[in-house]
Amino acid sequence: MIRVYTDSHGPLLESAGQVRRPAGTFTLDELFRSAEPGPLARQVWSAGLPAALPATPAAPIGNQEIWAAGVTYLRSRTARMEESKDAGGGTFYDKVYHADRPELFFKGTPHRVAGPAMDVRIRRDSKWNVPEPELTLAINSAGRIFGYTIGNDMSSRDIEGENPLYLPQAKVYDRSTGLGPCILVTDQPLPPTTTIAIEIRRAGAAGFNGSTQISQIKRKFPELAEFLFRDNSFPNGTFLMTGTGIVPPDSFTLRSGDEIRITIEPIGTLVNTVA
Repeated sequence: MIRVYTDSHGPLLESAGQVRRPAGTFTLDELFRSAEPGPLARQVWSAGLPAALPATPAAPIGNQEIWAAGVTYLRSRTARMEESKDAGGGTFYDKVYHADRPELFFKGTPHRVAGPAMDVRIRRDSKWNVPEPELTLAINSAGRIFGYTIGNDMSSRDIEGENPLYLPQAKVYDRSTGLGPCILVTDQPLPPTTTIAIEIRRAGAAGFNGSTQISQIKRKFPELAEFLFRDNSFPNGTFLMTGTGIVPPDSFTLRSGDEIRITIEPIGTLVNTVA
C-alpha cells in the first residue's frame, strides 16, 4: 500500500498489485507519466477515498529509477575531500563542487529500496557507513518536478574515499536507499527555509543529530533535473536525490540496530532501522 499526499488536499491511496483498485485512486506510474500530476492528484481526491488508509505505507515508488546528485552542499564537499585525501581526491571533489556540470549518479531500482519502517543495510565489506538525509525530487516523464519526498542515501565512506571510481560500490547495493513516507505533490517550490533534520538513535539514546536548510544547497533543483534529462529518458519518471548537507563526524559509523529518523516538513518523517 502506498500513500501520496497533495499540498492542500490530504492523503491519496494506491492499492498496488490488485486487479480492482478502489474508486478514486491511481498508480504511481500513472502519476509520474501524467503531464499534469498536480491536477490529477486533486481530481482523484475529489472522487473520494477508501475508508481505510495503511498504518505503515510502503515505499512510494512504482517502476521509477532513483538517481542522486553529489557534492551539492559545502558540507558534503568538505567531507568528501577529507575522506579521500590519502587517495589524492581532495582537489577532485573541490572541482566537482565548483564545476558547471553537477555530479549525477545512479542510486537504485525499486527492489533495492526500503520504505518506511523497513530495514536499510550497510555493506559487509565496509567499516565506515553513514546515512545521508536528502530532499528527493519526484520528476515526471517530461522532466518536470511535481513533488518531493525524503531519501536516505546510505553510503560507505571508506569505499568512496579509497578511489572516486568506487562510488557505485559505495552507493548501490541491496537496501541502500530509504524512501518515503509519502510524496508531497505540489505545484509550488519548497521555501528556502525548509529544514532537513536527522536523528540517529542507538540503544535508545541519541547517537547523532543534525540539521540544515535547503537554502544551503549550491545547485537549483530545476538545474539538477535538466542535467539528468539531457539525452536520457524516463518513461515512468524518476526520483532524484539532491545531496546532503549533514555529515556525522569522522568517528561515527552506523551499527546494526541503529534507528535513522529523517524529517522534512511538510513531508513527514522517514524512519528506518539498520539491519
